This record gives sequence, C-alpha cells and structure tokens, in this order.
Amino acid sequence: MLKNDVLLNEEASRCLVCVDAPCSSVCKNGDPARALRAIRFGNKRLASRWLAECTDEELEAAEKACLHYDRPISLRALRDRLQEAPSAVRELPSLEIDFCGIHCENPFFLASSAVCTNYDMVARAFDAGWGGVFYKTICLQEIKEVSPRFDAVREHSKGDFYGFRNMEQLSENPVDVDFDILRRLKKNYPSKVVVASIMGQTEEQWIELAKRAEEAGVDAVELNFSCPQMRLAGMGSDVGQNPELVTIYTAYVKNNVSIPVIPKMTPNITSMSQASMGCYFAGAAGISAINTIKSVTLDDSAAVSGRKTVSGYSGRAVKPIALRFILEMSRNPIMKGLQLSGVGGIETWRDALDFIQLGCRNVQVCTAVMQYGYRIIDDLILGLREYMADRGVDRLDSFVGERIGEFVAPKDLDRSTIVFPIFDSETCVGCGRCYTSCMDGGHQAIAFDPIKRRPKLIGSRCVGCHLCRLVCPSGAVTVSKRVKKAS
Repeated sequence: MLKNDVLLNEEASRCLVCVDAPCSSVCKNGDPARALRAIRFGNKRLASRWLAECTDEELEAAEKACLHYDRPISLRALRDRLQEAPSAVRELPSLEIDFCGIHCENPFFLASSAVCTNYDMVARAFDAGWGGVFYKTICLQEIKEVSPRFDAVREHSKGDFYGFRNMEQLSENPVDVDFDILRRLKKNYPSKVVVASIMGQTEEQWIELAKRAEEAGVDAVELNFSCPQMRLAGMGSDVGQNPELVTIYTAYVKNNVSIPVIPKMTPNITSMSQASMGCYFAGAAGISAINTIKSVTLDDSAAVSGRKTVSGYSGRAVKPIALRFILEMSRNPIMKGLQLSGVGGIETWRDALDFIQLGCRNVQVCTAVMQYGYRIIDDLILGLREYMADRGVDRLDSFVGERIGEFVAPKDLDRSTIVFPIFDSETCVGCGRCYTSCMDGGHQAIAFDPIKRRPKLIGSRCVGCHLCRLVCPSGAVTVSKRVKKAS
C-alpha cells in the first residue's frame, strides 16, 4: 500500500510514458496512462478521474500489460491511494489572452527549436491543442548539423532528465520551403498564432527575412539574438551580448515590417536590462526570454568524432535562471510597454504559472516536448484552467505579474524573525538524512535517536535555515509559525 504522496509521485514517475499505453488498452472503464500523466505533470488531485471506475481485474490486467524494465506500475495501489471521489467535471474558464496585440486561444506555444521544424509537426501540435508556435529559426546561411548533437544531465532514470544540452543550430530547410510552411500553417490554422523566428548576419539579411515572413502572413516575427552555438561569428548570442547591435537590428526590422517584432534574448550575459531596453526604444512589441545557457558536459557518448564543444543548456534546471531574467525585465519601469514571452524549463502548468505571475503573457515549451511529446498540452491546459476556477478568476490576464511585488532587495528582508522546522514522526522513515545534513552542512541543531530512529530539534542551535526540510526524502519536515528571534 502506498503510504503517502511522496510514494505516489515516485510510483507515477516510474511510468515510461509509452506511446500507445498498453495499460490503458485493457481498461474499459478508465485510462491509467492518463492518470499517471496527470500525477506526473501537476494534476495529481484530478488523477482519480481516470482510475476510480477501473475494477481490480482491469487494473491487474493493466499491470500485466505494463511495459517496464523493472516491475509494473502499481496501478491498484495508486487507485487506492487516490481514495477521494473524482473531482466533478465543471465548467472552466477560458485561457484566452492577448500577447503583443495578437489574440491567443491559450498561452502555450512551441519554442523555436527541434519541436517545430516542418508543417506536419506543427499541424499535429495545433491539433493537440497548442495555442501557437515560434517556428524554428530561419536564416540565409547553409546549416550543417553535427551528430550526435544532444546530451542530457540526469539522476538515475535513463528516460528522464532535468538538464538538456544541445548543439543544434537553425532550420536546415531551404528558405523558400520554410516560408511556404508558415504560409500554409496560417492558412489552414487561422485561429492559431504563427510566429516566424529569423536570424540574419547583416542589416540587409534581417530586413529581407522579416519582409518575407510578413509576406507569408505570420502574426509576428521573432529575432533570434540568442542561439549560443552558431558556427558563424556575428550571429546568435554574439549579437545578444551586444546591446548596440540588438538595438540596431531591432530598429531595422521594426522600420520595415508592420507586424509585431519580438527579440529573443540570451541569458549568457550578466544583466538583460540594457539589451532589452534597447529593444524597447527600437520599437519592439515584446521580448522572448530565455534561450539556452552556454554549458559543458563530458559524456563521451555525446562527442562528435571524439571532440566536444560549448553549447546550449535547457530543461527544468534552467527555470530559476529564466525567472530571474523575467523578473529583472518586469521590474524595469522603462519597459512597461514591452510584453514578455517566458521560456526555460517549463514542464507543468505550475511552471507556466510562475512565468505568468512574474509578468509573462505567453510561455514557450521545448525540452519537455522533446521528452514527452505534444500530449503534455492536455495537463498544461487542464491544470491552469482548474487553478483559475479554484481562484475564482475568469481571465488569465488577472495573474500576469501578480507576484512581482513579493520580491525585494536582500537589505529589505525581515531578519528579526525565525521559522522553525517541525518533524512529523508518523511520516518520518528514520533515515537520518536531516541529521547528517544539519551536522555536516548546517548548525548541528538536530539530534538523532538511533533506537527510535527519529530526529529531534535542538531549538537553541536552530537558525531556521530549513536545510533539513529540503533534504528530507519523505516530506516529514514541515514549518512552524514565524516567531520573533530570541534576544
């Protein structure tokens, strides 16, 4: 029997997210694979919808059908853990929102990358429910890619990773082919938002590409000032690191097209303010941020003919860095007229909400789609709509920037109070991780009883750092009320 939510999450995370879900194919009264995805992608409280009606016999058959290299997912235990009645299917608010003057049916877009390199891919994404696409960057140079060109940083599981490194550049399609794809996408999916991402090497190239994008009927043009692994100098992040070039190229494009211009900024820079202000003064309608972070991995399986290079890092691990840049731009009073599209580490609807609450009206996803496919849009949309209903909000705009005011300078933080950790003896499994971390990396404020196998707080030594809470694998450490520090 699964004991708590931590174990429930761990069991769901073992699911291989199969392409055709053999477990669901043998269940007439439910959809175990959908329930597992709901748990995995932030909708745990809704997961019982797809398991509650399944019989023991069906779930036993589903477990036998489960494809796993170790042991089947414990579907019956998961159903029993989700004992509450399935939440009622209710009328949910719309996710419609305007971005740079463009109406979007929802804020979830594909980021300019390998997930949107041809017509068929984008069409399938649109059919799945994605609101729009920043199509893979188009340039006038010949693009030759390397093999292999991806690497990942993971903990244990072979299929999942929290960090992703790629050496991929721009679209390899002929330019005429790409603009024809954009034209057909907009014609066949008029309610979807199609943004052309472009990259030039000279003023003339930026203008030519932007004009061709506008002629293709796209809704906006994104200026890729940020790709960190371009083969040719003077392109990608070479531009994004130079505020003067960012301003000049943005102005050239803005002065030659009537559609919204959205520069995409590089995180490979200390501060984004100067470059982004240049975009504002040059007439940009919005900004995309961030692109990938320059990085190094040493796995020999990712080497190209025995050689390695610096290239872009993405995935869940970069989300805090992306949010930092979004916050920096959102708090800049000069840039109030610029709208933001958030990119970097978005995998669940909660990730997307974080970007929206710090000022974004639009979010872009790449690495999560590369891992799990376009189908994650189901939980992105469902989770955000359910959250809106829970909050009693009927317009997504209401969330935009609502948490910016929580952030202050370090000097303005409250340093006169403390929050002590609380240890739940029933949830505690007695591993002693909290004790070890506090002794060797904290303030020696936890004692450990080796007989009862339980920690005990030494209040006189505790400084309220909460390292113990962060390392606890069972969720047994929670927080007390904030109190005044002892004199």
